[in-house]
Amino acid sequence: MKHKRYAVSFLFFVLALPVWGKVFFSGLNLSGDYRVLFRAESDAVGSTRQDAIFATRLTDLSLQQLTAFPEKMELVENGRTLQIRNAFGALRLPVAGGLPQTIPGFPAFADGAPVLGGRVEDIAVSGDGRWLLYVEAVTAAYGNLLLINTETGNRTLVSANVERPDMYFPACWSPDSRVFVYNRGNRLYYHNVNANATFSVDERYRIIGEGTISSVYWTEGGDLFYLRGSTVYRVRGSELFARTVYADFLEIGLPAGKIPYEFDYNFDAFWISPDSRAILLSKGGQNIFYYPLGADDYSMAGASTFPYIMLPRSSYNLSVLWSPQGQITVLVSVPQTEGAAVTAYRLGPQPGGGGLVFRLLEPPAGSKAALSPDGTRAVFWGEQGVILYDYTTWRALRTLSTRPAYACLWLGSQDLIVGDSSRIERIRLGSSFSPASSLQRDLICISSTDNFGFEENGERILARADGIWYVTDGSEPWTPASSPGMRHVSVTSGRYRVYLERLNSGPYENIPMIRNTASFGTSPLLPGGDSPSYPDNGPILEEEPSRPGEPFTHSRRQGLREVAVCFDLYDDITGLPGVLETLRRFNIRATFFLNGEFIRRHPAAVRDIAEAGHEAASMFFALIDLSDARYRIQDDFIARGLARNEDEFFNATGSELGLIWHAPFYTASPEIVEAAAQAGYVTAGRDVDPMDWVSSEDARRGGVAQYSASDMIDRIIEQKRPGSIIPIRLGLLGGRSDYLYTRMGVLLDALVREGYSVTTVSTLIEHAR
Repeated sequence: MKHKRYAVSFLFFVLALPVWGKVFFSGLNLSGDYRVLFRAESDAVGSTRQDAIFATRLTDLSLQQLTAFPEKMELVENGRTLQIRNAFGALRLPVAGGLPQTIPGFPAFADGAPVLGGRVEDIAVSGDGRWLLYVEAVTAAYGNLLLINTETGNRTLVSANVERPDMYFPACWSPDSRVFVYNRGNRLYYHNVNANATFSVDERYRIIGEGTISSVYWTEGGDLFYLRGSTVYRVRGSELFARTVYADFLEIGLPAGKIPYEFDYNFDAFWISPDSRAILLSKGGQNIFYYPLGADDYSMAGASTFPYIMLPRSSYNLSVLWSPQGQITVLVSVPQTEGAAVTAYRLGPQPGGGGLVFRLLEPPAGSKAALSPDGTRAVFWGEQGVILYDYTTWRALRTLSTRPAYACLWLGSQDLIVGDSSRIERIRLGSSFSPASSLQRDLICISSTDNFGFEENGERILARADGIWYVTDGSEPWTPASSPGMRHVSVTSGRYRVYLERLNSGPYENIPMIRNTASFGTSPLLPGGDSPSYPDNGPILEEEPSRPGEPFTHSRRQGLREVAVCFDLYDDITGLPGVLETLRRFNIRATFFLNGEFIRRHPAAVRDIAEAGHEAASMFFALIDLSDARYRIQDDFIARGLARNEDEFFNATGSELGLIWHAPFYTASPEIVEAAAQAGYVTAGRDVDPMDWVSSEDARRGGVAQYSASDMIDRIIEQKRPGSIIPIRLGLLGGRSDYLYTRMGVLLDALVREGYSVTTVSTLIEHAR
């Protein structure tokens, strides 16, 4: 694919619902032995809304988490332990049932760490559960990769200045838990874990090569596949240990096959078959190709003879089910007017013979899926519940839950762990899948409650989940309560009184307070939860948003803490599906500035933007530099160019463009601004330049600095002010090794965690008046 000189940029000004994800406390209840129950609710933007019940003793302020929301789940310790990641930290539960326990060395709310807004960042745990990899933030975009011993809590620095996770965690473990691979910048490294993890070979001698974590794939047999350029390398697990000693002259792996394209680790992904004989390649998230491994070479002409899929535009959440028998199913989410639909493709023989081909399957009843270890069954889950399928015939067998489900794991080919909105439970399927047959369900833990309190005739704790009452003494697992009787809520007991106090800043809306009536002392029950500390931008001074004849570059500096993150769409849609998905996850409405060239070339993409509810604005009808002396800029020239772009947009969508614009490349003289104003338009500008438009040619010829995507994020966070407009380009640029728009989740997280709301440009203009 050729790099294009002009790339897609969106002025993406975001409107949040309160974008700064807040935590709200409620339900204070004080017992006679000075224990307090309370609920913490997290409304983090970019994550799932969730809550948890906590108990604390006022005598020592020890804090215990009693419920666990299953936002992310994985099995460790050979399936004996369930690890959960959510807004309140990382927790572990015995699969046999129990109360959540924090992990030594890892920050958790129950151990005093604050609950921050934004996404729940990924971590990487070894299969045996002993080791955990975590990126501890240092700046908005960078952190230190730490190796945590989950038994002792000891933390070892693996590598400094590692990019904070966005779509993928920058490290992955071998199946035997002995080695992991990680990326720093655009280079891959490996790290062997010894008995105490205190000794490590210098990073210079642990290089695999160029790439990111999307360039590698571990098989269950312990081999590492590495895709660089068009060559697929197979690295035996034992080789990584040998390279520690012989790295100076030992090549990395042996060629296992070739693909007919250059692999781009910014946009591409791949999967290896269970028998390591075939590869499935996602090219740009839009095209899927299947190739057998082992052939000497492929030509571009020969590539067309292998099975492929052209995915629907704006697809996201691509996943693959690949059974031990070799049956492949590709799943992808496609945006709809309301929500999203899942499309499924199955690779199989053509009718009547003649090779393999992908064919459409009936849409599954869920947005996420997991395949049983033996490859015979699949489970699908989502807002509608949990459905069990026969994987071979693609037939729904039975409904396992009708509650919204967030995570499912196979414990064995007939054992399933389901985490839904009320409970985390183990379901033993047995051999019969008849809807009439009974299932054995064992409670592991409660996910969320609609009521809770102390038992009427004792000090045990009661909680109701989906209409069923459960009880625990704080040490034993939750069990069904046969005749629950809950005493009245109390906020006073003996020498203590508890209440909620509202906060005006930080990640908490309010905070529980303790008043000791005997000693006349009052203190918070929890740490205050300070927001993260990034570089101080200095004092905020009020400035006039704009003067006549100037573009609107920012809104008011004081008052509302809001910014606009901007993108321009020129003539390339690369990155658009990922940005739309990020906006959807953060529940953000954006403003897109569309050039006429883009509208004419990509009318379907323009409809995607409009149908997703985003605001559309103009970037003139043609991709021209209005500062070029060859053009005579007159009032009617600007007016006609803007009117023509309105018509182009209406023809594509049936809707109208907003009366906001900016000239291509932000070149606007006072005469151009005035001419646009005469046509009824507000000219937008920018006051933060991330420098993401700099190509290698610009850097070489113009002496302009070229920054990495993560460096650009740190620049933005350092330079932004309330009311700022921050432009971001989409599309390909010659000589760039990464792109800012591929790390939009990290940027939005940083803004959210500093208390900024992200809003539309029209809202900024309105607030400046």
